[in-house]
Amino acid sequence: MTNPLNQLLDQMAAHGAVRFYAKRLAPNDNSKNQVYLGGGFGALNIIPHGKIEDDDSTLAGSIRDRAKARVNFFWIDSEGPSPAPDAQLILYPKYPEVRMSGFLRGAERAPGELMRSRDEGRVLFFGISLDGRVFGHVVAHDNSIARAFDAASQGLQASGVFIDLETIRQGGIDPKQALIDALRRIHQKGWIQSQKMGRAGVPEPYSARNGGGYTLEAELGISPNGYADPDFMGWEVKQYGVRDFERYTAKSPVTLMTPEPTGGVYRDEGVEVFLRRFGYPDKAGQAGRINFGGVYASDRDFHAETGLALRMAGFDAESGKITDVDGAILLVARDETIAASWGFKGVMAHWNRKHAKAAYVPSLMQAPPPEYSYGSVVQMNEGTDVLLLLGAFASGAVYYDPGIKMEKADTDKPVTKRRSQFRVKHGQLDALYSRNVLVDLLS
Repeated sequence: MTNPLNQLLDQMAAHGAVRFYAKRLAPNDNSKNQVYLGGGFGALNIIPHGKIEDDDSTLAGSIRDRAKARVNFFWIDSEGPSPAPDAQLILYPKYPEVRMSGFLRGAERAPGELMRSRDEGRVLFFGISLDGRVFGHVVAHDNSIARAFDAASQGLQASGVFIDLETIRQGGIDPKQALIDALRRIHQKGWIQSQKMGRAGVPEPYSARNGGGYTLEAELGISPNGYADPDFMGWEVKQYGVRDFERYTAKSPVTLMTPEPTGGVYRDEGVEVFLRRFGYPDKAGQAGRINFGGVYASDRDFHAETGLALRMAGFDAESGKITDVDGAILLVARDETIAASWGFKGVMAHWNRKHAKAAYVPSLMQAPPPEYSYGSVVQMNEGTDVLLLLGAFASGAVYYDPGIKMEKADTDKPVTKRRSQFRVKHGQLDALYSRNVLVDLLS
């Protein structure tokens, strides 16, 4: 007889779900009190959502105390998915925590009785699709699906309040161990010709010198897609170049994200005005070129050439909490002019695309032709949260490293190039995750 839990997950998968989670509901997890999705903002890396906005349903003067984000949520039953058009996440920076609300309003086949209940033992299942749809199904404690879940849930990995069901979907195979086994096999192959997974799902030769990640993905059977970073059974897999397999010193810092500023002179008056005001002439003497570069971190003074410094507003570094959801990361001048800013809501939107679990694999390259070898010590990190990211900004671990320029600045048709990027030294990646483990593939 088919396991009823597997039947539910298969049904979600048939509608596009590729990630599966369960949450045991407490008595207060109901339509009146909202459904608690965990302390901190880690839930945002698991539940896809829309734009983070001020919650204008609060009283005047307290709008900045919380924010909200729409969820493309569907209740799923034997008839298929039924949309819940008002479903949303509520972010409470004060605590901090995330809750889900609005999941019954306007939903024709919503499980109203169960979601209004305070009964113990209810279980809420989530199916997550690559295009951002979220499928939900809730059962009572005595339902056959709940009993099957209880029997299978021992030893399953948890991400906050979410119990990861990937092991069940893989027929009892632990995804983390499966990834370790695959990386051990790749390490033991030695030098591997540079390749990239083709459209037909078959690896093809790749000659450019940036093939370290593509080659690793091809060896893992990962096909690049347009939705998010490629992954292996829910793990984001990242390659980084090292000088040797003894000290594993990374050749370059890790680029975390590349968001354009959302405020300040850069946004309000344009990149050309920004460059003419805060940039500097090309150091190599190229005529008509203005550059804007350097490293900007919150623990550094004003930059000697641009006169700008990185600061934060609306985040309490001591408590690790957002004090103002309309706060921002700022590039400020000595006269307090905001040259550029990145609002917390936009930073959240970028960071929430990160996987909750990431493996960082060291590599060596030799050429010609390009070949890669992958090391035996892998960094496996779990439990990221935008609050950890903001804390790393506040400490100076994460910094702004732009490469913005304007050519033909002395003509009436200047050409600008934009590159805003936030980076971290590889040795400080640990600050961005709640659990960090170095795994020796050969031990």
